Amino acid sequence: MLLVTTPTVPNKAITETLGIARGSTVRARNVGQDIFAGLKNIIGGEISEYTKLQAQSREQALQRMQEDAEKMGANAIVNVRLTTSMVMQGCSEILAYGTAVIVK
Repeated sequence: MLLVTTPTVPNKAITETLGIARGSTVRARNVGQDIFAGLKNIIGGEISEYTKLQAQSREQALQRMQEDAEKMGANAIVNVRLTTSMVMQGCSEILAYGTAVIVK
């Protein structure tokens, strides 16, 4: 599956637009991470536990978006975007979306 953030794919022709493909995940922090993050907040530096959590969440959302596009029969997704929102305190959603297309 080809993923691009542009509206077209270089050297490929979009022959059919199938609709919006989307994938999301909602993740919450855990107590252990929060304690360590609180300590890091005092001394400064990257909070690697949250960085890893966000990276895993992005990958899962992208994978789910690809699966959604495959169900539509797409072989590419154009205009891929990622967004995040807080669902409740300590819990956020990552949404990946784009336009499922067939390219030749």
